[in-house]
Amino acid sequence: MKILVTGATGALGSRLLPLLTAAGHTVAGTTTTEAKTKRLRAAGVEPVVLDALDAAAVREAVARTAPEVIVHEATALSRGIDVRARDLRRLDAGFAATNRLRTEGTDNLLTAAADAGTRRFVAQSFAGWPYAREGSRIKTEEDPLDTSPPPGTEQTLAAIKHLEDAVTSTPGIEGVVLRYGGFYGPGTSVCPGGEQAEMVRKRRFPVVGDGDGVMSLVHIDDAAQATAAAVERGEPGLYNITDDDPAAQKEWVPRLAAAMGAPPPRRVPVWLARYAAGQFVATVMTEGRGAANEKAKIELGWRPAYPTWRDGFRELFAAA
Repeated sequence: MKILVTGATGALGSRLLPLLTAAGHTVAGTTTTEAKTKRLRAAGVEPVVLDALDAAAVREAVARTAPEVIVHEATALSRGIDVRARDLRRLDAGFAATNRLRTEGTDNLLTAAADAGTRRFVAQSFAGWPYAREGSRIKTEEDPLDTSPPPGTEQTLAAIKHLEDAVTSTPGIEGVVLRYGGFYGPGTSVCPGGEQAEMVRKRRFPVVGDGDGVMSLVHIDDAAQATAAAVERGEPGLYNITDDDPAAQKEWVPRLAAAMGAPPPRRVPVWLARYAAGQFVATVMTEGRGAANEKAKIELGWRPAYPTWRDGFRELFAAA
């Protein structure tokens, strides 16, 4: 098949490209800078320098590459889906550029895809915190997203909802939305030298309150494998792409520190976290919900090579 991958040099895109080319697909990949085109050519991918916010340029690129499938992985985050230290207090401000790619960029790509006769559209979403903070602590794709997000995250959640609604409702296109868990592994912020890992090493990533907020994680290579599967199969709709082991913050943060050989994380009261880092951090660390991956296993025929972050953390940091 002919496939166009946006965000092809990002954390996930760079792990996805070899899987697609190895499967015999003809792949074009977008980047925003000419400097990265050499990397794409070396991977056997046709480079396309593209600003997804430029509607005319998107139409031209999609018409020229004529993809049967578009995989939309473009973000403005240098290490994929993660929450960087400087973005925590004002998440909407830190994610403003990514939110435009989720709204305007997605709309541009969908319009171009419909004009070019693209059959399938696979897009990146997030399962890390948007689920409603009530009821079950582990959510399926049928469960609602939050209607009262923490202050300063409203625009980011609205952008996620826009992407999901647009992709799954465009006539004539098989829309698939992948709600990834929190990424860890090479090229992400949770890897040796990564920003979140360094926060943990320096004890700047505390466990807040009782630490009962649940997070679902996924190794970046497992996320790429699931994405490659979604290109070829699976009914249109929503899929949680997470490992088998949703875990409370009080479990996985100390285990991450231990895998790194770092001191155990501090524990701070909710009021202090709210004051120092903002409401978002306090809420996610104490009330966050995890995500179940059973639908992806059944519909996509996918199984994570790292079923639990416990093993993934140990392997990731053992060499370092």
